[in-house]
Amino acid sequence: MITRIREVRRARGMTLDDVAQRCDPPTTPQTIGRLETGTRTVSVGWLNRIAQALGVQAQDLVEGGESPELKVAAVLGPGGALAPRKSAIVVPPRAGKGQVAVVVGGSVGDYRAGDELWCDTLEPADYAHALNRDVLIPRPAGRFLFGRLINRDEEKLQILPLEAGGRQQVVSSPPWLAVASRLVRSL
Repeated sequence: MITRIREVRRARGMTLDDVAQRCDPPTTPQTIGRLETGTRTVSVGWLNRIAQALGVQAQDLVEGGESPELKVAAVLGPGGALAPRKSAIVVPPRAGKGQVAVVVGGSVGDYRAGDELWCDTLEPADYAHALNRDVLIPRPAGRFLFGRLINRDEEKLQILPLEAGGRQQVVSSPPWLAVASRLVRSL
């Protein structure tokens, strides 16, 4: 079976060690390297483990799969747009387990009307990972609060709204929160 593990890993900006540590259970970078080069046979189990570690579907790792891909035409940097030194691809994002979306209806803060925010839900024990990030918090009666999580004191979260001049709000013991992890914007 011909795989695209190396292409996808590089497109994600991950090292062999990164992938090895994210596998469940973790493995060695050497094993991932052997699977990439074909010196070790890739089983369906390995394909699924590596796909999960890379945050893609297993079909994205198999040549001839039905997954879409975008070829990198240029790399933009301080010196302008340059042709890539090596051929590369970008793997389109796929929704992950526990993700929710926020659609921006009107410009607010750094966000423009039409933007989509992909958010990863967190359990209360993981709220510290969202400090100084934009979060969505459920409120009673089907309402939500969206803003920057600026502090966490035990079970109270302090949220700074995105609107200019907005007042800080305190939320006690929300059942979950979702931290913005990806911005999708049409130009």
